[in-house]
Amino acid sequence: MTKFRPCIDLHNGCVKQIVGGSLSKDGVGLKTNFESDQPASYYAEIYQKDNLQGGHVIKLGAGNDAAALLALAAYPDGLQVGGGINLENAAEWLNAGASHVIVTSYLFDLNGVFLPERLDQLVAEVGKERLVIDLSCRAKADGWVVAMNRWQNQTDLLVDAATIGELSDCCSEFLVHAADVEGRCEGIDERLVEFLGSYCPIPVTYAGGARSFEDLAKVDRLSEGKVDLTIGSALDLFGGMQVQYSDCVAWNRQS
Repeated sequence: MTKFRPCIDLHNGCVKQIVGGSLSKDGVGLKTNFESDQPASYYAEIYQKDNLQGGHVIKLGAGNDAAALLALAAYPDGLQVGGGINLENAAEWLNAGASHVIVTSYLFDLNGVFLPERLDQLVAEVGKERLVIDLSCRAKADGWVVAMNRWQNQTDLLVDAATIGELSDCCSEFLVHAADVEGRCEGIDERLVEFLGSYCPIPVTYAGGARSFEDLAKVDRLSEGKVDLTIGSALDLFGGMQVQYSDCVAWNRQS
């Protein structure tokens, strides 16, 4: 059955909810839905109290390491961490309390060409059981393509059955943000959710566009219970008015 998975998105050291497609290196055009006056550890403590598993802390750019470390210290082995993960620092983040490290951009060169040797090195360093591959993507007419560098640059890696099948042998989970709808609260990418449910042989979490509590049931139906859902900007915990966090906790407990 589909589970609700929590998140902590960090930008400039603060917990924020951002429209994904507006996130750029220089910050021009950034659209922020929510900025918290609470530290990242505040949310981690809530998730720990409610025994929510498999949540992710995403560092959106530089200046977020300290905040991420606070969250991991508050909920050791209860949160995954992503953003700037590479061969040199992956083990350090696991030692700091992350249950898993999440990787995207490191797996590509500057032109977006996939480098499988880097993935092999990460697996050797931390083990596939501690690794989550982020296949956050942009939609194309005939499918989706992985996007890197704050989802601004398309890569040469398609999100298709072949990619899913090959990479599922190298990690324990997938995380998939639908970058085109991330933070917009205008509805999930139903086609992508259905695809992930059909082809992912390992756990996978979808994020992007959730706008109501009923989206949990929708993802459960579309994926036949195989895809978990992250809800961000719509959640009352992050200033949203469409979804109550307490309802999501109750959903997980009854499943």
